[in-house]
Amino acid sequence: MGAQRTAMVLISPGEIAVDRQALTLLERVLEAALPQEGCALLLGQTGALEGGGSPGLWRLRQVWPTLNLWEPERERNRRFRIDPREQLLAQKWARARGLAVLGSAHSHPHGAAIPSATDRALAPWPTLMLIRGQGRGGGHGARGAAELRCWWLEEPAEPRPLPWRMGD
Repeated sequence: MGAQRTAMVLISPGEIAVDRQALTLLERVLEAALPQEGCALLLGQTGALEGGGSPGLWRLRQVWPTLNLWEPERERNRRFRIDPREQLLAQKWARARGLAVLGSAHSHPHGAAIPSATDRALAPWPTLMLIRGQGRGGGHGARGAAELRCWWLEEPAEPRPLPWRMGD
């Protein structure tokens, strides 16, 4: 996973365009995993891959649902692990369709949509990460609506928030 490298120059995303169908599937995959963290791989194109597109615009076209294999299982409500074999299958499938694995998505069922210290420590560098978290509640212990945020993680820098929009 990660960014495209051209002549040793890293092309990181400036904005993410998410296809409506991919967003719908992602929301359902992450919701279905509750109360555990859900996870998925993100497939799409960088602007450079699209030929003539803006190098800073990445398009999320497909979501590859994965199981959370974190061990011990009792910690899956706050940790996730994607099977490396799933990553290889997704890469092969994506490549055959002119796509790439851009990064991963996961949920924080009990927290904010911000990369945790564990997320940062275990992420392959550099990578795109989408996190679905709980928004701020309206008081009296109420939880807010779910929020989806995009991040660019690149060692050793702090995670950089990325704007995203519907792409279709």
